[in-house]
Amino acid sequence: MEKVTEILVEASAEAVEPRFRALADGEVMEKAPGEIVTVADREAERIISRRLRELLPVPVVGEEAVSADPALARALHEEPAAWLVDPVDGTRNFVAGRPSYAVMASLVRRGETVASWIWQPCGRTAYTAELGAGAWRDGERLVLPKVSTAPEKWTGILKTRYFAPPTGHRLLANTLALGPLDPGRGSAGIEYPLIATGAHDFILYWRTLPWDHAPGSLLVTEAGGRSARFDGTPYRPEAPGGVDGLLVAADPDQWETLRGILLDGV
Repeated sequence: MEKVTEILVEASAEAVEPRFRALADGEVMEKAPGEIVTVADREAERIISRRLRELLPVPVVGEEAVSADPALARALHEEPAAWLVDPVDGTRNFVAGRPSYAVMASLVRRGETVASWIWQPCGRTAYTAELGAGAWRDGERLVLPKVSTAPEKWTGILKTRYFAPPTGHRLLANTLALGPLDPGRGSAGIEYPLIATGAHDFILYWRTLPWDHAPGSLLVTEAGGRSARFDGTPYRPEAPGGVDGLLVAADPDQWETLRGILLDGV
């Protein structure tokens, strides 16, 4: 666990942080309509992928590599084990000079996330989780308490960007039964730790690309929360284009209540 954290920290220091608020002309590109990538993303992924394979020689499913060759994502289900890498989660924030970005990795075995790492460079904070062994922030165990407050006190993040407008409007209307909404941080590597540390109660996503959600989902569940599809199925990383929709909550009972509130009429 510690070795992978070191790999992320060192790759960030080498390829990502020197370019924060210092990207040169031509170092930001569009890889697909509306999707940007930087030289920092690509260089960090190369470094992390090489070093992870040295640690455990299994396929690496990296966000940027899959962008170039979508078939690589099949390793998540076709191989006994695979690494998942998100070299800069929150690229738009990174390009804009906002500190809400993270460097992330996960280990997937037989389609299930068994270990995950989130490094937040600007906060100098590392989050790790191991299936059945717990969740940690800089070596301190994270344990979420049972939620005892009423729903109108619950705060969270609702990501409506990828929902069809009528559905998004209905979801927003349903949140009137809850506490104030956080607009979101533009980075799953920043948002999931808000649940795992008790700063927020829930997040609802639609698009669930595996490199974005595998690390944080394991972090939350190992801290005592729940991350599941809308039908209650536990989250498992899916190749892009697979299952979408994800509700994450700080407490399993709270998750059930939130599903009833948020998905009413959806």
